[in-house]
Amino acid sequence: MAKSKHEIIAALDVGTSKICCFIAAREESGRPRVIGIGHQVSKGIKSGVVVDMEAVELSILNAVHGAEQMAGERIHSVYVNISGGFPKSHKCNVEVSVPGGEVTDHDVQNVMEEGYSPYINGVEHELVHFIPTEFSLDGCHGIRDPRGMYGGKLGANIHSVTAKLSVIRNLKTCIEKCHLDIAEIVVSSYASGLATLVEDELDLGATLIDMGGGVTSIAIFAGNSLLYTDSIPIGGTHVTNDIATCLSTPLSHAERLKTLYGSAVVSPSDETESIDIPMLGDERGDQSNHIPKSMLNSVIQPRLEETFELMRQKLEKSGFYHTTGKRVVLTGGASQLPGVADLATRILDKKVRLGKPLRVSGLAEATGGPAFSTCAGMLNYQMQPKDILHTFANSSQESTSWFGKLSQWLGGL
Repeated sequence: MAKSKHEIIAALDVGTSKICCFIAAREESGRPRVIGIGHQVSKGIKSGVVVDMEAVELSILNAVHGAEQMAGERIHSVYVNISGGFPKSHKCNVEVSVPGGEVTDHDVQNVMEEGYSPYINGVEHELVHFIPTEFSLDGCHGIRDPRGMYGGKLGANIHSVTAKLSVIRNLKTCIEKCHLDIAEIVVSSYASGLATLVEDELDLGATLIDMGGGVTSIAIFAGNSLLYTDSIPIGGTHVTNDIATCLSTPLSHAERLKTLYGSAVVSPSDETESIDIPMLGDERGDQSNHIPKSMLNSVIQPRLEETFELMRQKLEKSGFYHTTGKRVVLTGGASQLPGVADLATRILDKKVRLGKPLRVSGLAEATGGPAFSTCAGMLNYQMQPKDILHTFANSSQESTSWFGKLSQWLGGL
């Protein structure tokens, strides 16, 4: 397929354990085809928050350069994720009068402005997503597009997502210092859901749990819309740190042990299998502890149990625990440990499957797994039709006003 500048899009996943860049082109089917991939070990990020700007900038530059070299394209803007800064969901119902009886674009704009007004002068938090989940007319709910209909009162149920302003600004600064513009900021779990959930799950209801390196986040979908998102600052790196601390081994070896031998559940056969544990300070590897595999997994299991217990609490707090079905999709690098789905099924009391990127072509096996769901999901986010899961306002794109975005959305309905 011939490539032209307007067809090229890029996604940048700035995570705690890795930084990844996908460059894609739109196929004739409308789906993104990845033509360039670059990823680096993440440095300077802790629990999704920038703690060392120079280290983050260098990691971003290396990841973007690798993707540009593979794609043979130069990128100038990226869709970027945010997992830190404690993204929070807010729900509100607003209603305005319809003076003329027939709902027009102006009436829709009025009801959206009413819902948007509390976020205009945000000091500590910045608006990331602003999503109307449904409209209503004179108390009749479930309306997708009210224009042309008749009524006296137009209402809208709006789901907005905010994050800490300081966290967003630090991330923006790092990316801008790499001479890149930000097309939009997307909450990580939202992007991962667009990558891994099938159409029926998006419509009928499902919960996405994104298990990253420093943050585990949830996103609840139903009716082809994002209904709720939340997160906890616990991820795969915490499991690695637990192994290093409890078994007195270097972090690099702890990560290797987790990857090669780790499991989310302890099985009886683990008692009979021994593994070697390099000791701290033993640079030559002369001294190693021989321990049963069960000891390693007895360190891993409690941390993952804690993670899913906290996730269950978040789901129950959301009010959607019993109303969006019994389907959970796990994704993210930390979800790949054997036994994670079984442990989640037991604690969450829902059907659980492991999700990897869908609706994106051009990914090799090594980059098509759960660890790359967020990056792939941002490509899907950009490709979404304007009338499905569309974000009305995203304050990261400062060059485009909210009213301009609203006009674009109205034209897409």
